[in-house]
Amino acid sequence: MTTDHIIRDLAALESLYGEVGEASILKEIEYLHPHYAAFVKASPFAVLATVGPDGLDASPRGDPPGFIEVVDEKTLLVADRRGNNRIDSLRNILGDPHVALLFLVPGIGETLRVNGRAEISVDPELLARFRIGSKAPRSVLVVHIDKVFFQCSRALIRSELWNADRHLPRSALPSTGQMLQAVTHDRIDAQTYDRELPPRLKATLY
Repeated sequence: MTTDHIIRDLAALESLYGEVGEASILKEIEYLHPHYAAFVKASPFAVLATVGPDGLDASPRGDPPGFIEVVDEKTLLVADRRGNNRIDSLRNILGDPHVALLFLVPGIGETLRVNGRAEISVDPELLARFRIGSKAPRSVLVVHIDKVFFQCSRALIRSELWNADRHLPRSALPSTGQMLQAVTHDRIDAQTYDRELPPRLKATLY
């Protein structure tokens, strides 16, 4: 690959791809239409994208369907569930509030994209609202919506993401422990980590 074939300006890019279809423009709106809200309420999984001083970050978020709460047509609430405490997304939001969310619904080809600005809230009432059993999240993201639109199903059709016949067994790829042992140059023992991981996940899910 040489640099002779790199696209470097907008005119060349637009010439390559041609005009945008009318529907692709009209589907983008500045609020959460009831049809779009139904998609959010049905989704058990989303990817949260943020931007920080060192670049971009994309973080998976998941819980039972409707885990991202629709407050109104301009506001979403996202509980920050227990994790590894890297808080990459939260660090980024403190410096730049712009976020993007990509919602997936199992079995559905279309995805939903939401762009907006987020704030990190520790309001006790909000935290209690997202309590699971005795465990409340440490913070809740308040997302103020700027743009919403759905993405067509081509990517999921091509990938056959929901086709169970294409799903791999976990054993087809290196285990979590094996990956950690390799990238840490044996500082972490793979067998020990893999043995202790399932009960740890169960105990620390929330």
